[in-house]
Amino acid sequence: MPSCIMLRCKSQHASCKQHPVRNTPCSPKLAALVLQDLPKVMPETIQDVSKNCITYRAHLPGAGVFQCSITGLSFEVKSAVTITYRYATWTRHLSEADQDMWVPAGPLFHIEVQPEVVQAVHLPHFICLAGDVDTSLCAIAQFKSGKMTPERPTRLIAFSAVLENPSFSLLGVLWRKLHSTSNSFPVHSLVLIFQQLSAANTTLHLYLIPDDNSVKQAIEKQEMNWNSKLIPKPPPFDPLFFGSTYRVTSTRSVVITPKEHLPFCYKSPEEQQLFVEIYIRNTAEEIGFLMTDAGKGTVVWRASLRSGDVNLPAPVSQTLSGQ
Repeated sequence: MPSCIMLRCKSQHASCKQHPVRNTPCSPKLAALVLQDLPKVMPETIQDVSKNCITYRAHLPGAGVFQCSITGLSFEVKSAVTITYRYATWTRHLSEADQDMWVPAGPLFHIEVQPEVVQAVHLPHFICLAGDVDTSLCAIAQFKSGKMTPERPTRLIAFSAVLENPSFSLLGVLWRKLHSTSNSFPVHSLVLIFQQLSAANTTLHLYLIPDDNSVKQAIEKQEMNWNSKLIPKPPPFDPLFFGSTYRVTSTRSVVITPKEHLPFCYKSPEEQQLFVEIYIRNTAEEIGFLMTDAGKGTVVWRASLRSGDVNLPAPVSQTLSGQ
């Protein structure tokens, strides 16, 4: 697997858990579902070469609530059942008119299961619920006969939108734009950093994306094809906002191309994700990296790169001898 620096907002922890449920009273049972880990299920993975996609098949052993350990998708079921699901692409299914009104707030799923067994589905989202968030702008998209119908979630909890008694086909979480040019809401985010092992000296690719596993998977697949390596680092401090621009800088001399300013936006997994390339001639000494909000000047993330984090280029004699 390619390597990347994966960073999650700290707000995904204490602050969001203080506000686990929105729009409904927080019962002790529901709070427990939010604050405790759900039973994990490792799905069977099926590679569909013809469609260039991965399908997951989860065998749920009995009644209860179970969470897919790969996608974060969860199901509340009456009895044992097998559920098949895969990631779909928003841009393929949302009309241009819908894209003017809505912005994705989580992955889109294609789900198949026998009827009347699933009592509720928990769809992953990357909305940060800490603070004053107007959750009435959140909806679950359902597609019937090619047309998208927004439906209000039964409950909106930290990291999941719950829909009871769902009908299955395509399902995902959306956020309604207040204006055609505004889609800003607090977003749990990831910074992914990959070292290109075949590049000269030390070359990194830095991505800034919402915490959407379908997008992360697409980047990892691409970077794997580019012979890249993962470098784990700590998370951003706070949720970020679509439409904002973030500036990447370092404490030592590096070359950042095409420029050090990186827009934060949602791009479909099938689209080329935005990244900056960071070229480091000498990694013998520690290098600090900062990411700041270009508009406010506040630091949203920092990390240090040490010599042990990267694969150093081999001496020419060793490379030629194959050692």
